[in-house]
Amino acid sequence: MLSQNQLKHISALKVKKYREEFSQFIAEGHKLVMDLINSEFSIAGIYASADWIVTNLSVIREKDIPVFETLPREMERISALSTPSPVLAVVKIPAEQSSHPQIPTSSNSQIPKSSHFQIPTSSHPQIPKLFLALDDIRDPGNLGTIIRIADWFGMATVLCSENCVDLYNPKVVQATMGSIARVSVIRCNLAETLATLSESSGGFPVYGALLEGESIFSQTLTDHGIILIGNESRGISPELIPFITQKIFIPSFGSSELGKAESLNASIATAIICAEFRKKT
Repeated sequence: MLSQNQLKHISALKVKKYREEFSQFIAEGHKLVMDLINSEFSIAGIYASADWIVTNLSVIREKDIPVFETLPREMERISALSTPSPVLAVVKIPAEQSSHPQIPTSSNSQIPKSSHFQIPTSSHPQIPKLFLALDDIRDPGNLGTIIRIADWFGMATVLCSENCVDLYNPKVVQATMGSIARVSVIRCNLAETLATLSESSGGFPVYGALLEGESIFSQTLTDHGIILIGNESRGISPELIPFITQKIFIPSFGSSELGKAESLNASIATAIICAEFRKKT
């Protein structure tokens, strides 16, 4: 049985202010929790049903994680889900990324010597260095799904502008379906980052998803570069446009006589674009 302080503390982590104050976030569901347990994230505590604890006791003991049996009514109180799962983890938020994020480099491009970015050696050199940059993505479900898409297509790094939704929002964490444990998400000043890493500075080509772009299905795509995705309603910010090397667009095949969808969801558009890059490279 949990104490009132435990119940209040975990419930408070649904709010960004308290996530920042305590440097913790919550994650729910067996797969998501297990992915985080087996990642570099540090688990502050596991709150779970007796059955879940018994079934997973060996893993918990091996990782030396504090575990607390939680009654169904208590799980309803601390859960951020409409239907609580049998397990919830309180996870420590890693220390803030450096103001000069670590970006994996491509063997086909050079980062300028003046760059302050630290370029680590990739643990997967066989995967071309293609990664995402997200400008002002505000919908938690979109951000979480895009991180999951990056994981699926072998993109180990996602850059987020400073005005993107909080990565540790419970809805974002849930939508990643565990990919948050495998994808490095770096919050940064996107204009400054692109100024350093873009092709104009001797670095990566930048592919910007724009309505006035050329059909992605007819373009020559490289196996390295930055795919820039804009805000769900406003698109890419004007200050980022000059960094774009190639403007890409997903054409609609709907009949104008019958009407057609006004636009694509940001995460769906990202999936189509990533698939096309992997298909052609």
